[in-house]
Amino acid sequence: MDIISILKKVGAIITDSHFVGTSGLHFDTYVNKDALLPHTESVSGICKLFAEKYKDKGVEVVVSPAVAGIPFSQWTAYHLTKFTGKEVLSVFTEKTSENDQIFKRGYDEYVKGKKVLVLEDSTQTGGSVIKVARSVEQAGGKVIGVCVMVNKDPEKINAKVLGIPFDSLSELPVTTYTAEECPLCKKGVPINTTLGHGKKFLELKK
Repeated sequence: MDIISILKKVGAIITDSHFVGTSGLHFDTYVNKDALLPHTESVSGICKLFAEKYKDKGVEVVVSPAVAGIPFSQWTAYHLTKFTGKEVLSVFTEKTSENDQIFKRGYDEYVKGKKVLVLEDSTQTGGSVIKVARSVEQAGGKVIGVCVMVNKDPEKINAKVLGIPFDSLSELPVTTYTAEECPLCKKGVPINTTLGHGKKFLELKK
């Protein structure tokens, strides 16, 4: 199964625009997981790949950041349960006003003393998955793997650099720029306010 082909088929990869990411970095290619999520068969198939990669690692709980990460966590836990014959649980972290990722709803109790797999749809800087992994460890869980559907910066975001057991199902290298050095800004290309964090970026500039 070719992840990138699936994403292109459902219109989840948008190119030739001007996006701002969670990190504040600017880029011209966006992975829109919201365009993928309505296609449950595709989501299930991708999550089956996550499960196949970690089926022999003794995963007991799968954790993803809310909101868009929840289907990935649940489907992967479902397939891991089918592969292993043992129930694998699925929980999620939630973003705080300080942009951190924490457990609410008592979900920290589900990861305490458990072997945990952390999942994310895509990453540009590794920031979100690192925050989720940190919350798992603070709750007493053991992170046995961190995996993303699409790694958008494989040279900088890898296990060696992050210092955690990191992997990905696919790679789609995307060049990023700070606002100050962004060539798209210099060319006057309008910032996309529908996808990503462009709207917030423009509001902060006012």
